[in-house]
Amino acid sequence: MVDYSRPSAKHRKIATSFRDTSLKDILVLACSLLKEILAKPLNLQDQDQQNLVMQVLKLVLNCLNFDFIGSSADESADDLCTVQIPTTWRAIFLEPETLDLFFNLYHSLPPLLSQLALSCLVQFASTRRSLFSSPERAKYLGNLIKGVKRILENPQGLSDPGNYHEFCRFLARLKTNYQLGELVMVKEYPEVIRLIANFTITSLQHWEFAPNSVHYLLTLWQRMVASVPFVKSTEPHLLDTYAPEITKAFITSRLESVAVVVRDNLDDPLDDTTTVFQQLEQLCTVSRCEYEKTCTLLVQLFDQNAQNYQKLLHSASRVTVDMAIQEGRLAWLVYLVGTVVGGRLTYTSTDEHDAMDGELSCRVFQLISLMDTGLPQCSNEKIELAILWFLDQFRKTYVGDQLQRTSKPVSLPCPGKNTGVDCHVLLQGIFPTQGSNPGLLHCRLILYQVYARMSEVLGITDDNHVLETFMTKIVTNLKYWGRCEPVISRTLQFLNDLSVGYILLKKLVKIDAVKFMLKNHTSEHFPFLGISGSYSLSDFRCRTAFYTALTRLLMVDLGEDEDEFENFMLPLTVSFETVLQIFNNNFKQEDVKRMLIGLARDLRGIAFALNTKTSYTMLFDWMYPTYLPILQRAIEQWYGEPACTTPILKLMAELMQNRSQRLNFDVSSPNGILLFREASKMICTYGTQILSLGSLSKDQIYPMKLKGISICYSALKSALCGNYVSFGVFKLYGDNHFDNVLQAFVKMLLSVSHSDLLQYRKLSQSYYPLLECLTQDHMSFITSLDPPVLLYVLTSISEGLTALDTVVSSSCCTSLDYIVTYLFKHIAKEGKKSLRCREATQAGQRLLHFMQQNPEVLQQMMSVLMNTIVFEDCRNQWSVSRPLLGLILLNEKYFGELRAGLINSQPLPKQEVLAQCFRNLMEGVEQNLSVKNRDRFTQNLSVFRRDMAEALRSDGSTEPLDMMS
Repeated sequence: MVDYSRPSAKHRKIATSFRDTSLKDILVLACSLLKEILAKPLNLQDQDQQNLVMQVLKLVLNCLNFDFIGSSADESADDLCTVQIPTTWRAIFLEPETLDLFFNLYHSLPPLLSQLALSCLVQFASTRRSLFSSPERAKYLGNLIKGVKRILENPQGLSDPGNYHEFCRFLARLKTNYQLGELVMVKEYPEVIRLIANFTITSLQHWEFAPNSVHYLLTLWQRMVASVPFVKSTEPHLLDTYAPEITKAFITSRLESVAVVVRDNLDDPLDDTTTVFQQLEQLCTVSRCEYEKTCTLLVQLFDQNAQNYQKLLHSASRVTVDMAIQEGRLAWLVYLVGTVVGGRLTYTSTDEHDAMDGELSCRVFQLISLMDTGLPQCSNEKIELAILWFLDQFRKTYVGDQLQRTSKPVSLPCPGKNTGVDCHVLLQGIFPTQGSNPGLLHCRLILYQVYARMSEVLGITDDNHVLETFMTKIVTNLKYWGRCEPVISRTLQFLNDLSVGYILLKKLVKIDAVKFMLKNHTSEHFPFLGISGSYSLSDFRCRTAFYTALTRLLMVDLGEDEDEFENFMLPLTVSFETVLQIFNNNFKQEDVKRMLIGLARDLRGIAFALNTKTSYTMLFDWMYPTYLPILQRAIEQWYGEPACTTPILKLMAELMQNRSQRLNFDVSSPNGILLFREASKMICTYGTQILSLGSLSKDQIYPMKLKGISICYSALKSALCGNYVSFGVFKLYGDNHFDNVLQAFVKMLLSVSHSDLLQYRKLSQSYYPLLECLTQDHMSFITSLDPPVLLYVLTSISEGLTALDTVVSSSCCTSLDYIVTYLFKHIAKEGKKSLRCREATQAGQRLLHFMQQNPEVLQQMMSVLMNTIVFEDCRNQWSVSRPLLGLILLNEKYFGELRAGLINSQPLPKQEVLAQCFRNLMEGVEQNLSVKNRDRFTQNLSVFRRDMAEALRSDGSTEPLDMMS
């Protein structure tokens, strides 16, 4: 049983000792038992004998799965794993009999046991490369390949899903650990790669059998194909033969699966978009190998299925099943075209490949036109989602800066040259030259290869035209797909991606569809902006993304034009005025709530995109003083409904963010203080109301209470660190908003347990940075806290010091440093009291008195930090070093006790070494907390940690006591 009270380094030391003294012997013993099992026939019908074999195989597997180097590897990253076998085990792995043993066990045992043998082989295939010399590695790889060949030549056992899955993992690990240049040098490679290709093709064709295993096969082929440009061996890799077959098998199997899914009413693989995207991203590299074959196949299939779809559309008697099958096939084909076009960025391409991309893209753009013409009667969600995937892949590959980096232009003759028509139109990509007819100015079209075919069929000559198509499609989706959240959210994500780059923004704002959106962002044109009860409140989240993108587009040419901003905000103005009227007349409260939720999400998107002082000031002047009080009333009325309070609180938190110094108002402006006052009112209101809910169940406490508290803390932290409010003004003029919000912070904090502070990540990541701001600039508030409250705060810091989240632990270190520094400076100045600093002296005296009454608080934190430095994997050493010096100077006696306890726990030969480490730690360190002295201590601490680790690691040591025991 694990003793969680021990530090992780102590567990690591025990594990290392076990690895070095016992683990190898256990593995040897287990392997010898397995050899005996093979030698004598066992009655596997006997449950006891079967359990024995299973336990021995599990023992071997656990030996190979051991965390040899204490890396705490992420087990979800299965395909990246390398087993760090100790060098002392080398002889075991060099014996060919070791691998043969497990291959023989696989062929001899029933499926329940043989899959454990394959799991062991997966680990053998993952053995670190550096365990062998080059000749030894080649021999070891040869033995693995022979085993693979034997399994594939006798594939009966692979009909079991467990065996099949482990074998797929085994194949993927081969390419993870070995280079393609090494694989092709193996004698059996040509035959084995043929067998693996056939196995993969068969697996893809039987798509319903163990679908989760396909990932490993595609990983193998993706990495093989990606390695082709780096192979220096003269031996043929044969991937140009087999990769196109793999691509073809994937494409045809997915198309054939549609009819089975529709007719048998099975789960559609397209509904699992995570798996689909993962497989497509793997396929994109494979598909670019011998791309001509892939492109020819896709063109043929696309034309055939598109013609069938058009026939069904124009058919008087549509058969629903046939239409569903055809739509499913088209969805797969669009996904596949987007995949191969996106693959251009992962594989070496030529101009001919770009022309093929244009050929394929042409067909999708024609399909988009066909589908949009039939809206809203003829629509299919799966095709729409596939189209959005394609558009995004095309954007990444051929739009904007990417186009100039990856493609070469071609020159086409002017269509007007032979007609006697003068060309005066100046477009991007057109260069005028003198024509054959005197006085006529002609031109040559300069096109990128991908647009050559598209210009003939669709008139799309460059990325400006593509952007027009993109925006037309986005507007169409937002108009007609308002009730389909997946399509709307994916469309808005695409719009957001388009609106990030400045170069694209400059092009986008010239497009008519964008101008339309900027002037008509109402529910009349875009139904998803409506508030009817048919929309779920969770669907409102997409409105934030919509307004973020829209505001970025507005900002391109906005400048200081307040009228333009007012016109843009007009729909929101109308909504707020409606809310105001309803509030005053007290009817249809549910409509008001839904409208306010939508407005809060809209405004948050707008505020997020306004990154200049001028534009942010326009928004603030629009909101204050008329509309912010409405949000305040909403918090008062619906405080117990997170669906309402969360968007409003998030809006306030966003408004408080001084991103890009946008809140640095003019010196004559009171806006900073006014904004803080409104935030203070809202936080105080929410804090008071939320505490009235009383105790909540475990499943309700976060959504109903802690989430709102974390947002309040985040908003308060942004205000305290924003440098746009002079907080001393509040006390000077008798304004209690600052004191009120600090008291609200304390009340909310005391209602939260220490365990919840660390358990809920968003809460801890808002509370601890806020505490850091308070200790940095508002120590007078910290020292004024009642002793129980101060103890609660310091305990939360102590517990946060050991948090795994470095944001939390670093904030705790910084907060502690500010507190310790404040206390140290007060003690240093105690003998120099003057009337001028009497108030500061009283604050310092209160803190000193508290520490004298509770000396264990700082002592505990010193123990934690020293324990972290000496025994733990310290990931923020610099942060830990800063408060540690102050703690040592304030508690030299206790530091001496810690030092003596650690030294005395070691054998006599080591004690002098450790004593010297501690002497070196304080060498040259003075009795002050100047920056120079702190830096010296930090440098010493780095050396101290390294020397202590070496001293405690040496052989023959006893287990060190941790410094918290």
